[in-house]
Amino acid sequence: MTARTTRTLAVALSLTAALAISGCSSDTKDSASGSGDQPKLTVSGGYMPEPVNDKMAGAFMVIKNDSKTADKLTGVTSPLSDDLQVHETKDQKMQQVQSLDVPAKGELQLARGGTHVMFMGLKNTPKVGDKVTVELRFEKSGPVKVELDVKERTYKAPTSTDGTSH
Repeated sequence: MTARTTRTLAVALSLTAALAISGCSSDTKDSASGSGDQPKLTVSGGYMPEPVNDKMAGAFMVIKNDSKTADKLTGVTSPLSDDLQVHETKDQKMQQVQSLDVPAKGELQLARGGTHVMFMGLKNTPKVGDKVTVELRFEKSGPVKVELDVKERTYKAPTSTDGTSH
């Protein structure tokens, strides 16, 4: 064998090994996580109406899931309050829940009169134009940080194409 043939063979073997290793690692990741399709969440339209006092405030947004794997919103934290709760409204009564579903290829709408986040015992009272940071926690996805715009108390979110408001 000539030196040139040996080099060519070495390069070919190196490329083959690199491709095999990268293929194996990607297969391992897929099999370890089940479907291999982790939830892909994005948040839009986040806002908080200006609180009347420092007792409580609501927060609203849309959490979109572009993956084939459902997830759950399990908690929220913020420097503005040590007590944030996830609420739903049923039969015109607000109640705390442990989690809210974020469906696969769907969205969770946190809106007035429905599901929302409640800040209890605010550390200060944000004003219109301020921004409030929250961190959303999910069952499967990593935490997502969101900045909420503080809006007028009468603010109504734009209506989406399906007729629901955000």
